[in-house]
Amino acid sequence: MLYFDPFRDFTPSARSLTVTGRRPSVPMDAYRQGDQVVLSLDLPGIDPASLDVTVDQGTLTVKAERHSEVGEGNRVLVSERPQGTFTRRLRLSDALDGDRAEARYDNGVLTITVPVAEQAKPHRVEITTTTSSQPEANGSEAVAA
Repeated sequence: MLYFDPFRDFTPSARSLTVTGRRPSVPMDAYRQGDQVVLSLDLPGIDPASLDVTVDQGTLTVKAERHSEVGEGNRVLVSERPQGTFTRRLRLSDALDGDRAEARYDNGVLTITVPVAEQAKPHRVEITTTTSSQPEANGSEAVAA
């Protein structure tokens, strides 16, 4: 029995963000909903204008920026909120149609829906039979398999 797994082609490096210095990870949930895969990425405090979602040669890339809100002349007492550029890359399976991906940003969550490709959807295979209308010499009909 075969099961469809849209994440089988995700590379280990695509499952998590490579963290270098202060570059934070981008938490993500992913699930199959009918004929699409839904990705939800937590990006609180991001200006929607800084978001960039692209699909190039089967790789989905999400980039966002968050800058300090501390004005000049202010003294920082605690700085725990990550700042800078956030990037997350995911290698999409051939079973997903990245060209038709859609994105929405609401309440700090970026939701990307990627439809399952038409060729990857289950489909019914028609069964045909062939029967001969000519009886065989011994009087029985021939049935081809």
